[in-house]
Amino acid sequence: MYGKRMFSLLLSGALLFTLTACGPKQAPPASSSEPPDTSVLAPVEPDPEPVLPYVNPLTGEGCAQDISQNRPVAIMLNNLKKALPQLGVSQADIIYEALAEGGITRMLGVFQSVEDVGDIGSVRSARDYYVSLALGHDAILLHAGGSPGAYTAIDNWGVAAFDCVNGPYEGTLFWRDQQRRKNMGLEHSVLTSGDTIQELLPSYSWLRLEHKEGYTYPQTFLEEGQKAQGESAQSVTITFSTYKTGVFTYDPDSGLYLVSEYGQPYVDGNTGEQVGVKNVLVLRTSVSNLEGDDAGRQAIRTTGTGEGLFFCDGTVQEITWSKEKNSSPLTYYTADGQPLKLGVGKSYVNLVSKSTPVEVA
Repeated sequence: MYGKRMFSLLLSGALLFTLTACGPKQAPPASSSEPPDTSVLAPVEPDPEPVLPYVNPLTGEGCAQDISQNRPVAIMLNNLKKALPQLGVSQADIIYEALAEGGITRMLGVFQSVEDVGDIGSVRSARDYYVSLALGHDAILLHAGGSPGAYTAIDNWGVAAFDCVNGPYEGTLFWRDQQRRKNMGLEHSVLTSGDTIQELLPSYSWLRLEHKEGYTYPQTFLEEGQKAQGESAQSVTITFSTYKTGVFTYDPDSGLYLVSEYGQPYVDGNTGEQVGVKNVLVLRTSVSNLEGDDAGRQAIRTTGTGEGLFFCDGTVQEITWSKEKNSSPLTYYTADGQPLKLGVGKSYVNLVSKSTPVEVA
């Protein structure tokens, strides 16, 4: 009996040892003096993007400093094929483009801040309708010459304008780039820069650097996460003339319309990269040959009201525009008369005649 009992005890002990060895290992009891490691259960979250406290009024983008009361700088830009690439255009908050004469176009780049822009140009002559657009922003205008109508507008409308051709600013606020002068010609060689503008404008004691009292820029922007609504518009082609066609192609990866002209990407010579914008606007207005002008200059209406198209987020919708007077900013409205919200980012505004071909695909 005793032998059988001992054998049963030994067999039970062996089975218990076997089950314990094959089962899951038990973690040792946690020390009462040290907390358990919970790093696996609670991964460290990345720091959130800092919320910038101020907003660029021209783009709706956040800013580290309050620049909203600073007068923007508006610069007349050459757009002849032989004068390309332009410099600094990818950092313009708004680009306005319209016919000048002979089928060529010229641009007005508006910068709320020129900090870190680098060289800008080439700078060319003004027209009265560009002066009206600059004045609507209460901007400081930089140009190199101008039509008789532009000079009349600058004088009569009280525009703060700096002229490289008929003023004392060549060699200071502007200079002639010798490489451009050699390869493109004297008239295509005028440059300025963000650093030069920032350094010199405050030295002109007569110049007002902040917006006049009561000035407001009424543009509003889509909230974060909102998308523009409308019919699909992956590209838009605007035929200004037989000389100039502009093409804007939507890039879903960046959410921008990439700009092309003359059959090539529209490139900023400072960066070598193609210009992309969040918003493309086509404003239809009255465009005609300027009466009595033998140079083929244009009369382009910038005040009053008109129809247009708004492209954003790969969509298009019909809009209307309004500009009460030359000193008023352009305002945009949806088809049902509500203020139009632009996408947050840079804008490209095309002023065209009512008959200008605009193809949407």
